Amino acid sequence: MPRPYQQDGLTISQSNSGDPAVVRALQRDLRALGYLRSGIDGRFGPGTAGAVRSLQYDLMNNTGASRSNDGRAPVAIASYNRGGPGGGPAVTALTGEVNQALAVCLDRLVGDDAVVALPHADDAAAQNAAALRAIRDTASTVAPALFIAAMVVQESGGRHYCVPSANDEDSFVVVGLDRGDRDAPDHITSRGYGIGQYTIFHHPPRAEEVTDFILDPLRNVERAFAELREKFDRYVVGPDDRADDRTAEHPLLKLRMCKYAPADARYLRDCRACAASVRRLEIRRGTPAYQGASFGYQPDQYYPSAVYHGVPDRAGFECDWPYAVRRYNGSGNDSFHYQTRVLLNLLAQPAQDGE
Repeated sequence: MPRPYQQDGLTISQSNSGDPAVVRALQRDLRALGYLRSGIDGRFGPGTAGAVRSLQYDLMNNTGASRSNDGRAPVAIASYNRGGPGGGPAVTALTGEVNQALAVCLDRLVGDDAVVALPHADDAAAQNAAALRAIRDTASTVAPALFIAAMVVQESGGRHYCVPSANDEDSFVVVGLDRGDRDAPDHITSRGYGIGQYTIFHHPPRAEEVTDFILDPLRNVERAFAELREKFDRYVVGPDDRADDRTAEHPLLKLRMCKYAPADARYLRDCRACAASVRRLEIRRGTPAYQGASFGYQPDQYYPSAVYHGVPDRAGFECDWPYAVRRYNGSGNDSFHYQTRVLLNLLAQPAQDGE
């Protein structure tokens, strides 16, 4: 059965979107294929046009290779680009429009079991709440679960799935799209999936990746636990690098895992109480990143405001996880914004029993 946007002579674009039901069908398929970040609302806006251009780019260029070391995709998207004049490719330009040549390519992709559709939720809000609760309740000795919970609130808004509204039926898994190719701005270079934004550098994902860490929120954040621990072990006081804020604030202290002993039930678990016990800071544009820093907080494209109220003072924690959180996000201006927001998210976590 043809897709709703497969109609003789039909072209859909920002300037000629036509029937909202047809656009919703297109958006649904673009979401399932991992090209549209969010929104199944029947409006062919800039986001939908960008998704179409990214699909067109892949139809012309995606060989299934990875930009990192996570293996090949199960198929090459470019192999679905056929049926053009003289037996050549059907899609040859980045137009942001859906004509019938592109519609046929889309139908091939959606109809092929090797191209696994992204999962969606029956009750997104409830499943999101359960996912965040499961992360908070994880008894981990790798990294503190409450810090991870605070980080995923920053990474994905604490959502594993988009939550539908009256005008938007999107309930697919959350996906972040990184267009990191300066020479080809429509090229999606990596995708972060789910509540922990588990990142894949090939596309489409393999079937086992979808059923494993894309579908399962706890598996989705497993890498985040490991990566945060690596930053803690190697990037706060060495050996790979040092956190300059930690060096400025606690130059003589050894690396601190937790103020509680491992046998204590509060070990790596009492983080919200620790955040509530330290003094609060006011941060404004130009506030030094740390005492003696040559630069201060500045707004940028990712953080349009540099004003924060009531931030738990990282220097007051009797552990080094706030510094590891910053190094998780790299270094420089953005990493300090990230650290600040995660500390605020940590303070906003529900109180644990006994607090």
